[in-house]
Amino acid sequence: MDFETAVYNKVTGRLIPFLFACYILAYVDRVNIGFAKLQMQRDLGMSETVYGTGAGIFFIGYFLFEVPANIVLQRLGARLWLGGLMVLWGGVSCCTVLARGAASFYAIRMLLGIVESGFFPGVILYLTFWYTRTHRGRIVAMFMAATPLSGVIAGPISGRIMAKMSGMGGLRAWQWLFLLEGIPSAIAGLVTMFYLVDGPAKAKWLSQKERDYLTRRLHQEEEVKKSEGPSRHRIADAFGSGRVWLCCAIYFGFQMGNYGLAFWLPQILKDTVSTDPWRIGLVSSIPWALAATAMIFYGHHSDKTGERRKHVAVAAALAGAAFAVGGVVGPSGTVAVGLVSLSAIGIMCGQSVFWSLPTAVLSGAGAAAGIAWINSVGNLGGYVSPFVIGRIRDRTGSTALAQLVLAGSCLAAAAIAWALKSNKGAAGRPTVLISDSSMAGSDDER
Repeated sequence: MDFETAVYNKVTGRLIPFLFACYILAYVDRVNIGFAKLQMQRDLGMSETVYGTGAGIFFIGYFLFEVPANIVLQRLGARLWLGGLMVLWGGVSCCTVLARGAASFYAIRMLLGIVESGFFPGVILYLTFWYTRTHRGRIVAMFMAATPLSGVIAGPISGRIMAKMSGMGGLRAWQWLFLLEGIPSAIAGLVTMFYLVDGPAKAKWLSQKERDYLTRRLHQEEEVKKSEGPSRHRIADAFGSGRVWLCCAIYFGFQMGNYGLAFWLPQILKDTVSTDPWRIGLVSSIPWALAATAMIFYGHHSDKTGERRKHVAVAAALAGAAFAVGGVVGPSGTVAVGLVSLSAIGIMCGQSVFWSLPTAVLSGAGAAAGIAWINSVGNLGGYVSPFVIGRIRDRTGSTALAQLVLAGSCLAAAAIAWALKSNKGAAGRPTVLISDSSMAGSDDER
């Protein structure tokens, strides 16, 4: 094993499993509302539209505070900022037990979005403090595998809580769900404050030679970015870049599909497979388990080939096609689970490669703002998607038309990604919009 491989393996072994576990907690606290809906909706007298609005309003708070949160992280450091956010969102998630109607439900969900807004983009930025872009496809895929695995882990647990704990201690099952899945996040936040370090220079678990090597590699990458074209280091560069806005559009399409599944999968399975919460929890783990496995191999293949754009487009097209078939055919049982699984695989594989794209052309404060802005605008799909599905279900009583809407969003993301071409940098050299051009040739050559 060469020195570079040994150093990056050491960093990965130290950081990724911990960040992975934290993201599982974050994602569970965000989407467990889908299981709570099976009982909470009736208890609080909520319509499908009210539920969809409350599930999605999380992303309004997310949108408003995500860019400032990432800028604060760059200045304050990941250790204190990420740890503090985890303590806060764990507490807010627990407070969902206090919801008594639409207004309180909306308020708690928006507050949860505000306090969670800095975590995911913060981690993506934090990874750029350690890894050069040639490593990020695989590393981001490993980190984001927490999204589908959260479904694998939390699905059966949530189903069990919903099936067995109603009435215990005077609380309904959905209230126990928020308590038992919110407390671990607060505990993990306290651990984060002691476990993480803010960059290689402060990593006492690395030797001086290893710290110097990582710092040098990151500095070399910054110099390559500067040589490829105009500076993208300033905050203003993120908002004025057409590349960033195209990435926003692609990510919006992915998130429409992602949260359409995350917030409505239990209901889809209740309509097509079983009404038993425990069985719904077990079956819901299947699509996410398959997606978690596929995205690791997909991210590795993208790193190996150095190609990003087409990987993103093909994955989005797979998700869109699966949603479309599900909407047209309206299957049940095994076929329904199979189509949902293909949708999950396409979404997760595409997203895992996607985050290698903007980090290849942004750096410094521009990267902090750009990553957060892409995630903010893209995650508005997390508001639009459940709201639209809720309205459709109120009017039609099914999710068939809703799946066609999700299909359209994913196929649009595929089309935009596929159409991206390389521009000329300031020096006249080809600068690929969202691929590792300096490492593996221009996108036009692929």
